[in-house]
Amino acid sequence: MNQYFKYDKRLKIFLPHLNVNWNQYNLETQNKIVEKWEQIRGGIPDRIHDLEEQINQKQAELNQEDDFNKSCQLNEDIANLASIINDLWIWFRTTQSITKTHT
Repeated sequence: MNQYFKYDKRLKIFLPHLNVNWNQYNLETQNKIVEKWEQIRGGIPDRIHDLEEQINQKQAELNQEDDFNKSCQLNEDIANLASIINDLWIWFRTTQSITKTHT
């Protein structure tokens, strides 16, 4: 199954990485890909929860920070984490409709 997924360092999850059009895979392979993706996809809310905790920690630090440069860095870190969360939600929702269409 690893040939159908590629690890995304930024999101820290495996994402589908298909080399050919979905319909070119036989039904058995499609089902295996979908099954594996559903396992990965099921972990996305936990990953998002962890990132939200990191954001909360950084916001707490930001509330106490007096150094402007450090405040800017914390704001950048928060924005990056929020961007990752957004991308994870997109993957979580988008693929749900794809798997319903192709299974």
